[in-house]
Amino acid sequence: QVQLVESGGGLVQPGGSLRLSCAAPRLITSVFWGYTMGWYRQAPGKQRELVAAIASRDATNYADSVKGRFTISRNNSQKKVYLHMNSLKPEDTAIYYCNANQGGVDYWGRGTQVTVTS
Repeated sequence: QVQLVESGGGLVQPGGSLRLSCAAPRLITSVFWGYTMGWYRQAPGKQRELVAAIASRDATNYADSVKGRFTISRNNSQKKVYLHMNSLKPEDTAIYYCNANQGGVDYWGRGTQVTVTS
């Protein structure tokens, strides 16, 4: 079982920044390296959607709505993945979930709330 622990959510004004972190404490480093890690979000009344993903060799993929504003990165030695969010907008308000995928099997964190409001 892959445990994922998110942190870093909170309340921020439009135009502000946040950094989300996700740790996988039970994975050994060599195993973490093989997972594609991602961030998803779910706003009230909407389906969960992919925000950004980063593969084992650091190839990245972003939702069109966050391109140029969000950056995903990973530190394999620390078994962590990060989401740097800049120029936040009210429509970025959602619960953000960390995801680990390998061989079509998904693991999820419990989520962290991000609220963008003035």
